[in-house]
Amino acid sequence: MIRNLTMTALVVAFAAPVARAQAVANAAPVNDSLFAEAAAISGMAEVMLSEIGLQRSSDPELKKFSEQMFEEHSKMNQELITLASQKRIPLPRTIDPRAQFCAESLKGAPREEFDRCYAKAQLTAHMEAVAAFEAEAERGQDPDVKALAKKGLAHITHHLHTIKPIAMRYEKEQPARAERAAR
Repeated sequence: MIRNLTMTALVVAFAAPVARAQAVANAAPVNDSLFAEAAAISGMAEVMLSEIGLQRSSDPELKKFSEQMFEEHSKMNQELITLASQKRIPLPRTIDPRAQFCAESLKGAPREEFDRCYAKAQLTAHMEAVAAFEAEAERGQDPDVKALAKKGLAHITHHLHTIKPIAMRYEKEQPARAERAAR
């Protein structure tokens, strides 16, 4: 199942530039409040996943990534909370069930599978975040929320470019591991 999710994520990653170009051409505005809610949930989930990565990862590259994610997403979350408060946009205080399920799955993953599952979860989370932040940055209505999205997009895009080769490395290793285990 995780392999299918990864393949879906990769298809989405390659299709995203085409979809983005079509969306910009159709330029319907986005709801700033909904973006803020989604960004808050995503940001809280990212901090939680990063804490799990710091605790459980055995890959030094993923540990370093987790540390960076924890610091940067905590800072971005605080900036969002401050802006939302000024704009009187109510933000959720908990993550959604999907993110909770992902976190629980990672906590229970076997030690030998954790790094691969964690890298995939981070890849998927950042792909989704980039799409949301791009939409707000391009088509948001409130200039302050739009500016926050543009600023955050630069960081999240960098995170995506950082995690993508790590996740791909684990994806390439997976078939070889499965083949060795079958022998």
